[in-house]
Formats: sequence, structure tokens, C-alpha cells
Amino acid sequence: MITTSRDPSSRLKMFAKELKLVFPGAQRMNRGRHEVGALVRACKANGVTDLLVVHEHRGTPVGFIVSHLPFGPTAYFTLCNVVMRHDIPDLGTMSEAKPHLITHGFSSRLGKRVSDILRYLFPVPKDDSHRVITFANQDDYISFRHHVYRKTNHRNVELTEVGPRFELKLYMIRQGTLEQEATADVEWRWHPYTNTAHKRVFLSAE
Repeated sequence: MITTSRDPSSRLKMFAKELKLVFPGAQRMNRGRHEVGALVRACKANGVTDLLVVHEHRGTPVGFIVSHLPFGPTAYFTLCNVVMRHDIPDLGTMSEAKPHLITHGFSSRLGKRVSDILRYLFPVPKDDSHRVITFANQDDYISFRHHVYRKTNHRNVELTEVGPRFELKLYMIRQGTLEQEATADVEWRWHPYTNTAHKRVFLSAE
């Protein structure tokens, strides 16, 4: 289930609509006046596996939360460099086949944890799916890219980016679900103010 922060701009609504097409089987819910607890309860009652919430600042998407139901964890990411399909002229229609996933650069224990949180948002694809979604980690920035491919002959493949594209940066993982923010234990948190913070990477072992 995908929703937004309250009073979303038209651009954030558009981004939520595009994300709905990225995740097979996803539904989009208008946030309205619902508070978080009511959202999570409704999702649990209807067998929803994950609640995704996107936030914005002055019309630009800046936050992405993944809360795994019914027991957590909840991962919090900042969003940057968002390019929506809406911004790119003459894009074709998006395939709704279940995509193949490529995850790259998640070699630390925390990296594997984050890779799993993202991977489990997608069902198992069929072998003949021509849709590919990539989460590539470099220096703790996770690049999201979305392509379709077609074979031009028996040796070559042509890739076409279909969007959207963005970068994610993890800043916290909490145990528990989204409405338990006040009480759930923090599993991991980024500390930007420590002396070594700018030198360290957490999602890869290199």
C-alpha cells in the first residue's frame, strides 16, 4: 500500500502514482485526514504486506518509509535526485510484468538487511519477464533504476530506461511498524555528527 504525507502537492501525488506502477500488486491510498495508527490498522486488517509512505518538501519528494507488516521492521530513507516518468517526454507505457531484481553493493550485514527489506517488496518474476529493477549501492547512496529490455539478436540486448529514477539514503531502521515510532527500538541509526561519519560507509563491507 502506497500513500503520502498529509496535504500532498500534485507532484507528490504523481510520484505516488508512479511508484504504484513500480511495485506489482500495489495499491495507492489517498492520505486524507487519516492518522498513521488508523492507516496501519487498516492495512493489517486487509492483509497488506508493506506500507510505503512518501514525504515532500515544497513539492519535491524527499522521504521514503517502508514499514513491513504486521510486525516490522520499518526503514526510513531520504530521497534525492528524483526524476519522474512525468518529467521525461515521449516515454512508452510501463510494463506491469513482475520485474527481475538486481541488487549490487550490499555486502555488509546492514547492507544485506536493507537489500532484503527492498527485495521483499517484489514478487518472484516469471523467467520471460523483460522488466528489470536495479538497486545499486555506492557510498551508501542506493540508486533506483527501472529498465525494460528486448533481445535484438541471439547475442545482444537493448535496454530502455522507463523511469522513475531516484537515490535513497538510509537513515534509520526501527523494529516494529510505523505507528510504534514512540516505543519501537531503533535497530540502526545514521549519526552524521560523529567525527568519522563522512568517511564511513555502512551498507558495503569495502
